[in-house]
Amino acid sequence: MLNVEFGQASDPGKIRTNNEDAMGSFIPASRQQTFTHGYLFAVADGVGGYDMGEVASATAVSVLTREFAKTACGALLNHLLPRLIEQANVAVHDCNVGPESWGKNMATTIVACALRFDQAIVSHVGDSRCYLIRNGSARQITDDHTWVNQQRKLGLITASEMAESEARHVLIRSLGPEMFVAPDTSVFTVHAGDVLVLCSDGLHDEMNAESIAAIVSQDKDINEITGELVARALEVDGNDNTTAQVIRICSVERMGTMPRGRPFRKLA
Repeated sequence: MLNVEFGQASDPGKIRTNNEDAMGSFIPASRQQTFTHGYLFAVADGVGGYDMGEVASATAVSVLTREFAKTACGALLNHLLPRLIEQANVAVHDCNVGPESWGKNMATTIVACALRFDQAIVSHVGDSRCYLIRNGSARQITDDHTWVNQQRKLGLITASEMAESEARHVLIRSLGPEMFVAPDTSVFTVHAGDVLVLCSDGLHDEMNAESIAAIVSQDKDINEITGELVARALEVDGNDNTTAQVIRICSVERMGTMPRGRPFRKLA
């Protein structure tokens, strides 16, 4: 059976008095729910330069986790997760046009990971990231929806120029500003011993993938590791809100696929 342990930590940083990051999770309450729903983790980062970023991020995470819990048993997660992010986008957009936020704008990034059997589904909008750490090496699963990353992919700037650019935080996609949004979604197999890290840019701006991998690969309590990860990012800079969820895969349920995409348990 799929079994995970996780830790999470968030800090407003050394400069800001409020924390515009949000995080949430759905943890199955029973063995049966592990099979029918699985796990869900999410991190959102209210966009700086907009109003009420903390409302946008909290709204997005709340909608995502609430609707995930209510979904039909056995839903295909690679279809469900981007649809729920689209619902979260509508909720944040509706906050923008509500009477209590008249004249204000809000937006947020989001990265979410659903786990069931031996599959991970990661869906995101913006520049909050997911890393997969396996055998001490980190791989970035998500691709930042930023203007400089788009320029890099077009060959107009180099990776080093992107890292130093003053425009590196300018988003080309986020939840809230528009009625419709297109999340990017990745599906991959996880193994016992894998570690997933969901984080806001307050962490990945200050720590490269190798540094993240070194910390989360330690044989320590998962909460201690998560706290160390956030503390290390704050030591480097600390000018931004910093949030991380660390999910360690303890065991998995091997899966196959029946016709019409229905999952079944492999016996060997």
